[in-house]
Amino acid sequence: MARKKKHPEHVNHERWLVSYADFITLLFAFFVVMFAASNSDQKKAGQVAQAVQTAFHDLAVFTPAGKVVPLYDQGGVPSNSQNVLGNAHSAFDKAQIVTPAGKPGEAGKILREVKNQLQVMLKDELAKNTVRITEDARGLTVSLAEAGFFGPGSAVMDPAALAVVERIAATLQPLPYNLRIEGHTDNIPIHTARFASNWELSTARSTYILQYLLNGKVPPQRMSAVGYGEYRPVASNDNAEGRATNRRVDVVILGESAQKLEPK
Repeated sequence: MARKKKHPEHVNHERWLVSYADFITLLFAFFVVMFAASNSDQKKAGQVAQAVQTAFHDLAVFTPAGKVVPLYDQGGVPSNSQNVLGNAHSAFDKAQIVTPAGKPGEAGKILREVKNQLQVMLKDELAKNTVRITEDARGLTVSLAEAGFFGPGSAVMDPAALAVVERIAATLQPLPYNLRIEGHTDNIPIHTARFASNWELSTARSTYILQYLLNGKVPPQRMSAVGYGEYRPVASNDNAEGRATNRRVDVVILGESAQKLEPK
């Protein structure tokens, strides 16, 4: 019986086109999805990016001489921390805050912007003379009068006074500069069960505010507290008005010159 002759199998040399077509289809779908995501979530992505950048900046991950990645363009990604972080107290422009202070005079410019911001925000307290804002060679000083923030001989604030400190902290928190909390008294001696002298009272008040600011508001490495007692008066202690002015806690935002003298 004769065997059937086998015909050679036909080899298809174009099978690679099927895989190539599948790859092109998947690649096209990938770019369509990326394009759609970039348009729909551009604002949200910018908000997340700015929130991360702000957190890194406050934790000193970004050095003063480092570069800050721009987070906004004509697409409208917000530069205001109020929109990004839900901060209801500070409308200060984050784009100005996070600008490195390496250029001469940049720190002074930023502090002047902060001063204007605080003057608007604290206009009621300024009118009542419970808050004073001054600027000198050290930087910007926000003075909190005893009459508006502490009871006589006390180092504890009531909720209304803490609400004012909260608003101040919301403005100062994003700044890259160190803060020094300084307690002051008048020259009338004090001796109570808690405070043996004006030294203890002034120090307790400054550390009270420092502890409040440390509670998730200002990074600890940026702050210090000191009590001067009666020995740094800004007015005469010979009359009641002068003594009331001297009883205060100063929140000092150190400027460019003073910043250089800080311990590393």
